Amino acid sequence: MHGDPMMWVAGIRALYLQALHPAAVGGVLQNSDFRRDAWGRLLRTARFVGTTTYGTTEAAERAGSRVRKIHSMLSATDPRTGRTYRIDAPELLLWVHCAEIDSYLHVLRRSGFPLTDAQADRYLAEQRESARLVGLDPAAVPADRTAMAAYFAAVRPELAAGAGAREVDDFLLRPPAHPLLVPAREVLWRRVAHLAYASLPPYAHELYGRPAPPPAVVTRRLRVTGALLRRVPARLRWQLPPRHILGAMARLGPESRPAPYKVGR
Repeated sequence: MHGDPMMWVAGIRALYLQALHPAAVGGVLQNSDFRRDAWGRLLRTARFVGTTTYGTTEAAERAGSRVRKIHSMLSATDPRTGRTYRIDAPELLLWVHCAEIDSYLHVLRRSGFPLTDAQADRYLAEQRESARLVGLDPAAVPADRTAMAAYFAAVRPELAAGAGAREVDDFLLRPPAHPLLVPAREVLWRRVAHLAYASLPPYAHELYGRPAPPPAVVTRRLRVTGALLRRVPARLRWQLPPRHILGAMARLGPESRPAPYKVGR
């Protein structure tokens, strides 16, 4: 799944969803210059996912250790109450994890990636290992679709599209770009961002206050986009940094090449 090109759309959806938790997005905005280093932050997230998916056990453990160390040193302040809270609070780590993994699963399945319900549950269970690496107790992390749906239902009252969410929304629609690349941003990036936004759950659209096309239209667009992106040769796509898949294939042999038809094996 993590080698599929629709992961980029899924990653943007995850950012939109994560930003709806005021404490989570506040922790990001108060501890980093999000606008100046947004691309670096996105690439670091992609590198972590790539390492924990395709790297060695030792590399994954080192990546997790670095994340835990950084988070342990950071805190943020709730502007409404003045309360200071830790960035590595379990409830915040859990929200970030669930919003991310749910987005990966949702976008890929909806765009045509072949997963049965049982395989989708298996994926969620497997991702408890990545949750452990960032400091969560795997037993407290949803391990199937039913548990994930229950989690989102429980956390829903805490969500809001505050100033932090608006800042993330504005960035995702108009990310900084070289003047020569602005036309491409308007034509290509905005389409991707709008598609990621449209794939959010209805309550997220309500909170952001921006409508989305009917679900059937969004599903059709996701499937068309997925079909087009999957026509790009995998070897070409995998040349993009940080090349985790090519590294894994070099280490394990060509038979380790990721492919959707292997999911049922």
